[in-house]
Amino acid sequence: MTPLSGSSLSAARRARDLTGSVNGDTVDVLVVGLGVTGAGAALDAAARGLRVVAVDAHDLAFGTSRFSSKLVHGGLRYLASGRLDVAHESAVERGTLMERTAPHLVHAQPFVLPLTPLVSRGQAALARAGFHAGDTLRLAARTARATLPAPRRLSVVETRHLAPALRHGGLRGGLLSWDGRLTDDARLVTALARTAGAHGARVLTRVRALELTATGARVRDELTGQEGEIRARAVINAAGVWAGGLVDGVRIRPSRGTHLVLRPESLGPLTAGLHIPVPGETNRFVLVLPQDDGRVYVGLTDEPVDGDIPDVTEPPETDIGFLLDVLCSVLHVPVHRDDVVGAFAGLRPLLDTTPDDADAPPRTADISRRHAVLTSSEGVVTVVGGKLTTYRRMAEDAVDAAVRLRGLAAGPSRTASLPLVGAAAPHVLAALPAPRRLVRRHGTEAPAVLALAERDPRLAEPVLPGYPVTAAEALWAVRHEGALDEEDVLDRRTRIGLVPSDRTAALEAVRALLADAARG
Repeated sequence: MTPLSGSSLSAARRARDLTGSVNGDTVDVLVVGLGVTGAGAALDAAARGLRVVAVDAHDLAFGTSRFSSKLVHGGLRYLASGRLDVAHESAVERGTLMERTAPHLVHAQPFVLPLTPLVSRGQAALARAGFHAGDTLRLAARTARATLPAPRRLSVVETRHLAPALRHGGLRGGLLSWDGRLTDDARLVTALARTAGAHGARVLTRVRALELTATGARVRDELTGQEGEIRARAVINAAGVWAGGLVDGVRIRPSRGTHLVLRPESLGPLTAGLHIPVPGETNRFVLVLPQDDGRVYVGLTDEPVDGDIPDVTEPPETDIGFLLDVLCSVLHVPVHRDDVVGAFAGLRPLLDTTPDDADAPPRTADISRRHAVLTSSEGVVTVVGGKLTTYRRMAEDAVDAAVRLRGLAAGPSRTASLPLVGAAAPHVLAALPAPRRLVRRHGTEAPAVLALAERDPRLAEPVLPGYPVTAAEALWAVRHEGALDEEDVLDRRTRIGLVPSDRTAALEAVRALLADAARG
């Protein structure tokens, strides 16, 4: 199957769209930021028939959107804290992704909460009630039982079968629950951007917004240094943790979420993820998340970040130590610092509503994850807060605000029923003549990726020995997914770069492939 018409992003398309956008005709909407919310806003506006330009100073999913837990949450945490509206919204958006817009990228993930001696019977009863309340949320959101199975109690034998690495002594069994999990958060952003491109949006990476106004932005092409203007009837600031630097009056209180990356042998075979209660906390867990590529992620923290915001956040040793301590509290054989082959940290763009005269700011864990759409005195619409699961609703609300503010001729949002590039019904995806891993990353385009390797056997080789990503996938990223250099391929289209040693080992192979692609 060939790519959806107009969905291919490439260096050549970027050059054409850049020429047509900078110092060109006025467009309807300019979106600044191509994380999940910005890409979602570009798609929402373009699908309404509006003329859209979307820019990012770096690459698709360069910031927070590639450093999430890869989970599509159903809102259980918010239900526990009494925020029923946020919980229901999360459950609805989870169902939308799993059943309509991205069933190739979002799947049901089982989790086991092991009932160790550190979990009292009262805590276990509370957790079990919470999981059943979460299942009620699933029902209220009209997500099918076939999509998300019911939670249940596990015997000791079942628990040890799903997670053999657990410490056996005192284990009373476990609690099984289900939630949504992304194959890869950066791939969701790429699919959104490409689908927006198929609806006519101009998606421009490496274009930095230097100054925003109600009628556009002064921008700089980061590849050439040339500056110019993009004129627009409405401007949406979706720059995440950097949003406050583009408009006045927006205060962001970033929260750092750190994850560890482990090799599969560190924990042995994991059929399910793990919920590990954090000692002393009633509603906080460390998550163990097995990945399709064999790696395992362990996260996450929730720590406030002060000062300047870097392009890429480095995980501190304090976060790494905390995660290892909680993880090892349930393991038969402990995981050591040397077993951590990679770590990554993302910054949540939480809206700071603390009064200026407050004695002390609240913990970031206590700040609402509900999103906000704000309009500056200059007339720029900013969307902040929220979380990956609710990106679509955030984008819809931001575009609604821009349409109302500027009186744009546009109908209601269509994205709740608009499949992303690669999406299809589960039975269609299951019948595709391609490996399951490839289908879970590319959906209906998997056979086309596979065909590249069939035409040129060299492309069937992995770019890193022992890792499943092939040269064909890297070439596809350059031809169709907007990857401009080896960093785009390694760090966002394939995620090889999450392990620094793997990144180094694959670098020359990817550089050679990019050189071949440039020549022909």
